[in-house]
Amino acid sequence: MLSPLTHDDPAAVATYRLLARLGTGGMGTVYLARTPGGRTVALKTVHARLATDPAFRSRFRLETDAARIIGARHGAAVVDADPLAETPWLATEYVLGPPLDDAVALGGPLPEPTVRALGAALAGALAQLHSSDVVHRDLKPSNVLVTAYGPKIIDFGIARAAGDDHLTRTGAAAGTPAFMSPEQASGEEHTPAGDVFALAGVLVFAATGHGPFGTGSPADLLYRVRYAEPDLTGVPESLLPLLTACLAKDPATRPTTHILTNRLHDGHGEFADHLPPLLLADIARRATDVWLHTPHRLPAPAESATTATVPSTPLSRRRALTLGGGSLLGLAGAGAGVWAWLGTRTSDTGPPGAPTATGPTAIPATTASDGAPKALWQGSSLDREERTTQLLAGDVVGFAETVSFRVLDPKDGSVLWSDSMVMEPHQVTTDGAFYYLSDGPYEGPGALRIRTLAARTGKEAARTIELKGFDGSGTELLTAAGGLLFTASRVGKRERDPDADNVGWQLLAVNLRTGKEAWRQPYDWDGVRPWLSQIVGDRLILGKNSGDLDSFLVQARDMRTGRQLWKRRLPLTKSSLFIPGQLATDELHVYTGGDRLRAVRLTDGAIAWEYGSGTAPDTYGVPAVSDGLVYTNVSGQGLVGVSAAKGTEVWAEKVGERPLAPLAYTTPVIGKKYVYGPVRGGLSAVDLSTRVSAWVFPTDASRYVVDRNRTRIIGAGKTSVVAIPYA
Repeated sequence: MLSPLTHDDPAAVATYRLLARLGTGGMGTVYLARTPGGRTVALKTVHARLATDPAFRSRFRLETDAARIIGARHGAAVVDADPLAETPWLATEYVLGPPLDDAVALGGPLPEPTVRALGAALAGALAQLHSSDVVHRDLKPSNVLVTAYGPKIIDFGIARAAGDDHLTRTGAAAGTPAFMSPEQASGEEHTPAGDVFALAGVLVFAATGHGPFGTGSPADLLYRVRYAEPDLTGVPESLLPLLTACLAKDPATRPTTHILTNRLHDGHGEFADHLPPLLLADIARRATDVWLHTPHRLPAPAESATTATVPSTPLSRRRALTLGGGSLLGLAGAGAGVWAWLGTRTSDTGPPGAPTATGPTAIPATTASDGAPKALWQGSSLDREERTTQLLAGDVVGFAETVSFRVLDPKDGSVLWSDSMVMEPHQVTTDGAFYYLSDGPYEGPGALRIRTLAARTGKEAARTIELKGFDGSGTELLTAAGGLLFTASRVGKRERDPDADNVGWQLLAVNLRTGKEAWRQPYDWDGVRPWLSQIVGDRLILGKNSGDLDSFLVQARDMRTGRQLWKRRLPLTKSSLFIPGQLATDELHVYTGGDRLRAVRLTDGAIAWEYGSGTAPDTYGVPAVSDGLVYTNVSGQGLVGVSAAKGTEVWAEKVGERPLAPLAYTTPVIGKKYVYGPVRGGLSAVDLSTRVSAWVFPTDASRYVVDRNRTRIIGAGKTSVVAIPYA
């Protein structure tokens, strides 16, 4: 996605004129740029504070060298670079094609011929890399760009020479947990066979839409990668033997890239001949968009708006300590179609670099040509995992991000306060008046500590509650209401042994007035987080993935006693993509998507009605309910609204002039004039009267809330926060 340049971005780097921002993060910024001769490139620059670090400059040179080795056929061709400049920079071709995860989100799992062509080409790319004694170490769907001429591998920020253990010593696993090899997850040497393991995970994702080891916290994923069998549900039968062999725990038994190429390549046609029409159309659209883009620069922030920087927080506070044995993950990120440097990685010397998240720019962007409104304010953030929805309390909004919990004023986006004590986003919740933050010791006897903070000031509003005998470091806060705080907590202390950490889990209610335990109810740990929760009347409604990731489990409990009133298993293979804040309820039902849109009665858990044919597993997205209608994004169609009482269709979006790709796992926003449907690349405003998309506001936001005054829609994405008018 193209974002405006900020007021302090340079006009040019060397001879390259900057046109737009493609991504930014703790390490640097990536721009869309153009040469004097008119060639469009992606230009990466390094933050000034890192440019003075000799170890980082060495890493940057290695990344440049690895990009040159992979070459233009299998990677983003290096156009130019100056790692010795005062501000080091690297210019590569601007790749016209979506990341693989976007391609799958656009049209669903790829057909087998596409997966085979993709796998054969990627195996060839890895073979070229390995022939120069370099291993990638972070192959994942977002690091594979799909073009009409073949896939390209990007982001070599943690690539190393084969056998170099400088960053692979025990206890220092670097990479992305869901696609790591077992040896990499153990902090051992990552050989070319480790890249083969990761490639198999990428192909499983391409063929099924899910990774071989599911989703969840980094610690859970690392455990599954090392000890669990891969989930190959949905993989074409003819590919099962080969991918199973690639995912063997023993690297010595995995096939080579040469074997993979021979067994995957069908020998027919060009790569583009194997791509689905929808994916080819998206590639063509991207080629057009980059030339139609009008450069724009945001003015300097107004004096009334602050540009605050979150205090540097050691990565170990939130991420490193959450892994058994204190393992440190360098979670590398790549933006849509470019090397968007969104991650922090450990320096070879000294402590990990801490990313910064700044306050917003209060000056709005130019109104789009299609009539999209100006942003009321917008700013940057670092929220790599996007694991929770914004939390409204009082007249403010809170963001649980990668390095801290930030609270902003919805009026102008200014940062009111931040807190870096929480370890994970799920350790923050609200009752609408206060924020509640939890933590606990990592050594010694277990204790769950709960702080109550005033919404607008962040000041302690009550004494800290401490419940001994619970692992506060792993506790997940669910919700709060009626003077009770609800958590998922484990009895005992923090355990480094994953097996010991899987027993003793309780649903817990804490009396916020007395600071005492109100009730606890045990539940079986199934290796899956998170819980979704809502309070309706006197009932606590809970939802979570099943352990096999094939279903969504919904239950109701008496909020005063914790007694389970009913439990219902619903078929929903992608429920792992739900995040807290995405449980849709009203006074009568809880609503879920999947193969059908369903309403489950709150009284007894029976299915009140179903809407849809049930022929495809992931047709209906996360619903939202308002004024007696339930709205959801439908794959390949757009928004529909059905009667909350009967499940009959009342309203449906009409296909407009522009093809839009609905995002099924981002909740729609229901307004007075528009229904706002999340689509690939932005938020589409569908006019309630004409039923046609009036405009699309471009943003990387994946979660939306409406402020308490119902005047603003506030969005949050991996790299940005934004507010637009609510209508």
